[in-house]
Amino acid sequence: MEIAYYPGCSLHASSRLYDVQTKTVLSKVGIELSEIEDWNCCGATSAGKQDDFLAIALPARNLGIADATGLSEIMIPCSSCYSRTLVSQKTLERDPKLKAEINTELAKKVEGKIKVSNILEVLLSKKNEIAEKAVKKLAGLKPACYYGCLLTRFPSDVPVSDNVENPVAMEGILKTIGAEPLDWGYKTDCCGASASVNDADTALVLMSKIFKDALARGANCFVTTCPMCQLNLDAYQDEVRGKYGIAKGLPVYFITELIGVSMGMDAEQMQIDRHFTEAVGLLKELKLL
Repeated sequence: MEIAYYPGCSLHASSRLYDVQTKTVLSKVGIELSEIEDWNCCGATSAGKQDDFLAIALPARNLGIADATGLSEIMIPCSSCYSRTLVSQKTLERDPKLKAEINTELAKKVEGKIKVSNILEVLLSKKNEIAEKAVKKLAGLKPACYYGCLLTRFPSDVPVSDNVENPVAMEGILKTIGAEPLDWGYKTDCCGASASVNDADTALVLMSKIFKDALARGANCFVTTCPMCQLNLDAYQDEVRGKYGIAKGLPVYFITELIGVSMGMDAEQMQIDRHFTEAVGLLKELKLL
């Protein structure tokens, strides 16, 4: 099965390991990802804050390229890219005048034919295959599944594939491969996103609340699908712990890493050894590697 693929800027830069994992894991369950050609930045946070037109037009160009592939679905792992692209598509459906204005400037026009999916939707569609490919159960792994604020909450009315306040897709996939995801209160709270760069104090206090609740529930790791969320919780963890007196750290895994481990892949192949916060030790302790 071939589907279009938009990695976005993060998966070609700070989260390149996520790009490798995503392609590797999905190929194991029969999905070939076809990266769309000549894609551009979706605008992410910056365009949405600065220019309403660009916030729609930038992802619209990618949608036109995706429509031109003739494929029926495009998968976008990054929560911000997914949100911006889906909002753009639905906005243009509701505003033919804006769609015509943007299409005038595009070599490949937005047709609105392609389904925009996040990575959890695609993984859920292959849940049975994931279970069949699993050669080991993730026994002892008690993740706090962290969705962040962008995967189910949108600035306009769009179809949402999971429960907005209490999404459960990640938990469903992880239970299939033997993990014991916990019920906790901060799964859709904001980690600060790009505020970690321009308003670090705000980001750190938001992350401290996420850490404290996960630890209070007995989590031994975080699992996420968003590259910005993963980077924040992973890279700023020591700073958060030091400032807010949090005694214990937690590895922050992409869900693709844990699926890969369940399929028998090693830490180097999945690049789990490239995290800022040490992430291999727990898996070895649980005899999963």
